[in-house]
Amino acid sequence: MTIRSAWRALWRGEAKDSAAGRLMALNIVGRPAWTPRRYDQFAEEGYRKNVIAYRCIEMVSQGAAAVPWVLYRGRRDNAVEVEDHPLLSLLSRPNPMQGGAELFEGFFSFLQIAGNSYIEAVGPDGREPRELHVLRPDRMRVVPGGRGLPQAYEYAVGGAKTTWPVDPIRGRSPILHIKAFNPLDDWYGMSPIEAASFAIDQHNEAGAWNKALLERSGSPSGAFVYAPKEGPPNLTDEQFDRMKVEINEKVSGAKNAGRPLLLEGGFDWKPMALSPKDMDWLAGKDVSAREVALAFGVPPQLVGIPDQATYANFGEARLGLWEETIIPLIDQ
Repeated sequence: MTIRSAWRALWRGEAKDSAAGRLMALNIVGRPAWTPRRYDQFAEEGYRKNVIAYRCIEMVSQGAAAVPWVLYRGRRDNAVEVEDHPLLSLLSRPNPMQGGAELFEGFFSFLQIAGNSYIEAVGPDGREPRELHVLRPDRMRVVPGGRGLPQAYEYAVGGAKTTWPVDPIRGRSPILHIKAFNPLDDWYGMSPIEAASFAIDQHNEAGAWNKALLERSGSPSGAFVYAPKEGPPNLTDEQFDRMKVEINEKVSGAKNAGRPLLLEGGFDWKPMALSPKDMDWLAGKDVSAREVALAFGVPPQLVGIPDQATYANFGEARLGLWEETIIPLIDQ
């Protein structure tokens, strides 16, 4: 096929299709493919409740958003920097509510939490956009097309719904969808939180255990032993319930730490202590935190995790973060 005939075919709307593309949406053409229902759990357990994952996401997204955009005109050999251009103005002030750094911080944060991130271009049809908006990935649905490309993007909030069609030839749309690689899904990316989910759960449970320990006067639980010298060997149900209420009100909790307990009627307190081996949970918490940082590509030293062999100093760790994580993310 000559160049002229190729242009004519493109102008007529003809396109070459992937042989496997039509199989990607074999049973769901024209119907939204739902986002995996794990996003809310990733956002809650991985971002809002886990300080290591939160800090890793903040470091990567803020670093990537802080990189300035530079525009050049011409070929690479003799390109000239352009300092005043509508594109630079758009990236600097993408919408009335956000600056450029804030918009891109949200964009990169969503990409790490959900594995998907979406930007909407707002402007007159067929002309350059006037505004850019980052959209929440849990509200966006991809509508598969028959050629293995999206047919449309659908955004739903409550009962309201907005749909943006996708050009079936060029694949262009007012929605820019960037997704991480996912070996098991054709339409949605995989979040780093998913790879670190077990480590995040372990780290959160270790923190919850430590909090519960502090609420019990900073020591492990002991046992109240009922051994009367005379009378029935067991407490009645009423006595047992009353004992639990008094313990909860007068002994448990940080405000009652160190308060003496008055026992009567044949009760004895048998304290139980943890051995140094049992206290290895602290080292286990560091292991979980290191695995979380590894999933996000953040050197452990930068989030306060002791590490012996990876980087010689803090400066090398920061350089590794930029070379191995932030710059490749921006390139994507």
